Amino acid sequence: MNDKVPQFMPWVGESEYKAIADCFEKNWITEGPKSKEFVDRLLKLIGAKFGVLAPNGTLAIYLALKSLGIGPGDKVMVPDFTFIASANAVVMVGATPVFVDVNPQNFQIDLSAADHLVTPDLKAIMPVHIYGTICNMDSVTDFAKRHKLMIVEDAAQAIGVHYKGRHAGTFGDTAAFSFFADKTLTTAEGGLVVTNNEKVYEQLLYLRNQGRIDRGTFIHPEMGFNFRMTDIQCAVGLVQLDKLKEIRERKLVILEWYKQGLRDISQVTFFTPDPGAEWIPFRVAILCDQAHELMTYLEQNNVEPRTFFYPLHKQPALVEILNKENTPLNDSDFPNTLTAYDRGICLPTFATMNKEQVGYVCDVISQFFTRK
Repeated sequence: MNDKVPQFMPWVGESEYKAIADCFEKNWITEGPKSKEFVDRLLKLIGAKFGVLAPNGTLAIYLALKSLGIGPGDKVMVPDFTFIASANAVVMVGATPVFVDVNPQNFQIDLSAADHLVTPDLKAIMPVHIYGTICNMDSVTDFAKRHKLMIVEDAAQAIGVHYKGRHAGTFGDTAAFSFFADKTLTTAEGGLVVTNNEKVYEQLLYLRNQGRIDRGTFIHPEMGFNFRMTDIQCAVGLVQLDKLKEIRERKLVILEWYKQGLRDISQVTFFTPDPGAEWIPFRVAILCDQAHELMTYLEQNNVEPRTFFYPLHKQPALVEILNKENTPLNDSDFPNTLTAYDRGICLPTFATMNKEQVGYVCDVISQFFTRK
């Protein structure tokens, strides 16, 4: 194949372009009527009572934490296997992340041996719904109740995904979603925080709007910041919501093409969601030996792979912070996270990907494992 198969391409086009043009025709480009409609439709989809927009997923997690009063001196349990933004948001509010390993089947948070991490200053747990599926939320809610912890869901990759009939983001005290370009639903950049608690919602309104409820006033009762989005972005989001059903269907078809194309390659195993957990593949994730060598081979053959997440407990940006807290950083505590990075590959996955592209990726993987 002469053309490169990219890791991801956003599915945007004429419909989104026309929706943006409408903002200019009506001369309303900042947060306004389209933003309100976008939030209303998202809340209906998710099944949450209240929600506010944020400029991106990282700041959405920040708001989700801050609105619960989490701050300096507090700790938040975070899976060791996630994008660094999950931990960075904890640091942003002045708290300290406490890392826990993930399970080996789908790399969602594993709480089976996490009781020893609970201390008086641990205030919350952050399940992260990885790669477009959702954690076993029964175990998360049970753990949180047992230890009297708040739940802040990082649902950045889980729009449209349910666990036993409940949408991701509706199990916790707060939850954060992302609409970055590679997410299932995109506004280029953007985020959403949801909650079912009216008092928390009021805090979110103050926090995101310079410490006031009404943006037309210059009296600011509380400390807040500017975490707004624009109608231009939300116009794109509304079109994306109209496409969501088709995006889901296309991604599930792509997953099946991969499974069929790689079914005879014994060295490859697939990421598998928990029972009761839906999956809209944010990434088609596989495990295999020689993963990093295979990724080099894919790149040499015009395919753009991506590694799994690098373990957070080894991230240079976080190690110094954790050392100051005298937090142990032993590889032996995170065997599944380390295995995931060593053996995991994210294959190209995007809604407009065609069968020929998937077939080519599978052929290259097959060639790698059958070389002499």
